[in-house]
Amino acid sequence: MRIKDKAEIVLQQLKKDYPRVDTPLIHNNAYEILIATILSPQTPDDTTNKVTPSLFKTYPRPLDLASADREEVLEIIRSVNYNKTKSSRIIGAADMLHYDYNSKVPHQMDELLKFPGVGRKVANVVISEWYAKKPYHDDSKSDLYNTVERGSILPVGFVVDTHVLRVSRMLGFTKSKDPVKVEQDLMKLFPREEWNDLSLRFIFHGREINTAENPKIEQYTFWKDVYGV
Repeated sequence: MRIKDKAEIVLQQLKKDYPRVDTPLIHNNAYEILIATILSPQTPDDTTNKVTPSLFKTYPRPLDLASADREEVLEIIRSVNYNKTKSSRIIGAADMLHYDYNSKVPHQMDELLKFPGVGRKVANVVISEWYAKKPYHDDSKSDLYNTVERGSILPVGFVVDTHVLRVSRMLGFTKSKDPVKVEQDLMKLFPREEWNDLSLRFIFHGREINTAENPKIEQYTFWKDVYGV
């Protein structure tokens, strides 16, 4: 089977398995998804979601977080892994956001990469989840920190976390272990308009079926076939 044909089959199956996908990170606007995503690496989403409501209640605007006492921020996010480093990063990101970007979260990859704690994965989440996806419901508050209308642009990359890396390698979609190279390989295989939701579908599949410690591939005929098990 050609790799492109296999990719199309996997794409359609993942759409059936996960017809509607949203990032598990709790957020209400572009500022919140940026900060939540900076906090999220090497930390379970549930843990991140336990600290962000209090964080955003205490610091509802970028200016509030930019002016925050680091020890007070650290106390709120203490359960997050690498909390000391991340407390400095989110304060620095909020400072840059307020003073350099007028509190408007940029939608361009090169601009987002200037922020502390933002690599391609974090930037791709912000762009794909906030700017490239039409909201399921209108929220007038959502416009406060935007630079463009939601859903008005296409994603510029493919979110690659540990689940996406593992699943894409096992499916034979890439041979690389380098997230940047894996992203490039996946971008060549799948239509651009699918990138934002497909990355989440890969993540959910990796969490629920092809897990790192106890993969359940053999329990699912379709997935057993496409993995070649």
